[in-house]
Amino acid sequence: MATITAALVKDLREKTGAGMMDCKQALNEVDGDIEAAIDWLRKKGLSKAAKKSDRVAAEGLVGIATSGTTGVVVEVNSETDFVARNEEFQALVKTIALVAAEKGETDVEALKGQHYPGASGTVADAISNAIATIGENMTLRRAAKLTVSDGVVGHYLHNSIGEGLGKIGVLVALESTGDKIALAELGRKIAMHVAATNPVALDSTGVDSATLEREKNVLREKNAGKPAHVLEKIVESGLKTYFKEVTLVEQAYIHDGAKTVAQAVAEAAKVVGAPVALKGFVRYGLGEGIEKQEADFAAEVAAAASGA
Repeated sequence: MATITAALVKDLREKTGAGMMDCKQALNEVDGDIEAAIDWLRKKGLSKAAKKSDRVAAEGLVGIATSGTTGVVVEVNSETDFVARNEEFQALVKTIALVAAEKGETDVEALKGQHYPGASGTVADAISNAIATIGENMTLRRAAKLTVSDGVVGHYLHNSIGEGLGKIGVLVALESTGDKIALAELGRKIAMHVAATNPVALDSTGVDSATLEREKNVLREKNAGKPAHVLEKIVESGLKTYFKEVTLVEQAYIHDGAKTVAQAVAEAAKVVGAPVALKGFVRYGLGEGIEKQEADFAAEVAAAASGA
């Protein structure tokens, strides 16, 4: 039987991220063969991954990949913020974004089935392997793409922790035949604006009917008792104010509050050298909409103790 040294255990732990005792056991099981030990840990980890799948994964990273006229944003979730600083997890998110951009695929299930570069398996396999080695539940939650026929898809990442990775990711589609460098800078500034203001739609036509009806009802209730013709004018005026607050083109531009985003885009034509059309945006805020569970540390310790 091979001698299992501390250096061998350390090497396996660095390669897999598994616990020290698990690494030692794996090496004992396969007589010190480190590659076989990696496989042993993955098999063991994959069996545990199923138990991890019901844990809420609301942390993680947003990844962006852009190439001229196309941009893709993905969100990959983990259980804790600590994992976002893990290099293996960062590489996973970045690669998934690149695969989505290369294949033009944003349907989550279809994206999971794409080949994962540098490996023999799929994106889903890569996520499962990361769950096994890092030890947390992870999910590819969503993906989106923007494309223009001629122009630039600009982007911005807030709380960036590396190239193409952050906690808020924004894509902005600008169509123009003008200078692409100037256009990309405009796209970045508008994407920063979107990250800060979180508009609900590009313009008033993009606000869904249910949201509009809810806003109308609020305005009617606030002004109940007024004559019908007066009430209608109040609702109309209130909606105009609402659109200025929540639609991108009508919002006050954060880089110059004296003008709206639409005005800033129109004026940018002088710098870009051609008319510019703002065609759309996507904003992903990490974990938004996920119901997070409050951790009960005492209960976790008790559960761990009872299972020891």
